[in-house]
Amino acid sequence: MAQENAAFSPGPEEPPRRRGRQRYVEKDGRCNVQQGNVRETYRYLTDLFTTLVDLQWRLSLLFFVLAYALTWLFFGAIWWLIAYGRGDLEHLEDTAWTPCVNNLNGFVAAFLFSIETETTIGYGHRVITDQCPEGIVLLLLQAILGSMVNAFMVGCMFVKISQPNKRAATLVFSSHAVVSLRDGRLCLMFRVGDLRSSHIVEASIRAKLIRSRQTLEGEFIPLHQTDLSVGFDTGDDRLFLVSPLVISHEIDAASPFWEASRRALERDDFEIVVILEDMVEATGMTCQARSSYLVDEVLWGHRFTSVLTLEDGFYEVDYASFHQTFEVPTPSCSARELAEAAARLDAHLYWSIPSRLDEKVEEEGAGEGAGEGEGAGADKEQNGCLPPPESESKV
Repeated sequence: MAQENAAFSPGPEEPPRRRGRQRYVEKDGRCNVQQGNVRETYRYLTDLFTTLVDLQWRLSLLFFVLAYALTWLFFGAIWWLIAYGRGDLEHLEDTAWTPCVNNLNGFVAAFLFSIETETTIGYGHRVITDQCPEGIVLLLLQAILGSMVNAFMVGCMFVKISQPNKRAATLVFSSHAVVSLRDGRLCLMFRVGDLRSSHIVEASIRAKLIRSRQTLEGEFIPLHQTDLSVGFDTGDDRLFLVSPLVISHEIDAASPFWEASRRALERDDFEIVVILEDMVEATGMTCQARSSYLVDEVLWGHRFTSVLTLEDGFYEVDYASFHQTFEVPTPSCSARELAEAAARLDAHLYWSIPSRLDEKVEEEGAGEGAGEGEGAGADKEQNGCLPPPESESKV
């Protein structure tokens, strides 16, 4: 009967599964935000250059080809209309007729002449004559507009090619963040490195805590951003990123993790976004690399494995160990509880040392009195005893 009851009795409750948090920033730095219901789309056309640069490559190449092809077709059609309106197409065999453009015998020839004019090729077979003032005006207009199209499209392609986004791909962040002790204080740490030999300059690091919160008035603020100090006051946020560096956020009274223990941190729901801003040494362009860490990507009681070794005349970085961590003894309490425990210990030592000195002096005084039979009137001080001078002891 007991076995039957045990068979039908509910087993131990399983811990609730954490719901997967939607990332605000992906690990590769892409912001997971889409703009919806944008009705003022005309604003994109007011900044057409940036709009073209932000397009995908296949759309940019399509727009590049269409810009030139449509321009050539447009002016080719105008050249053909001028020839048709003047009657040049009806006097192709008349040697006494002076056409607007020599050897222009159809739309295809007009299209080729438009390409030669705009690209300044000038094969010499089709040439405009001085008896066509409307053609001269059109020639000037196409030369000016063609130069503008060249400047605009070549500028767009150059900016798109030289964008520093690809440079950010060689700036790597550790796959996990760790929490451990540094100089007796809990710190949240992550590692950043540069894979290229050409270094970046003016590098600075920032960290943001993304967590929803509710105000005292009941207002719910989704994805509230809070700064995590990584050395702004001391200048440690300015990096000389020649070899991988471990960035540390000290969990002090100003930190949002001040009262978070290991268990509380595991139950929390947040995202830490790290941002590395720098200037590319080769091009002088500003670059930004981003990454993020969710709750399950923060390892409590771990430390990063060293990747730097001293070889014969140089330092070598082993990126095979860049993401590796190892466990270290770390208290599970919060930084606040750890600071309070350290303060109590300091206070205990502060008050216990004078009392121990007094006890030691009393024991030494009692021993001297028993051995010499005198010393009852010896002068004492509050936290110890100093031996009287020889002149006073002989009196």
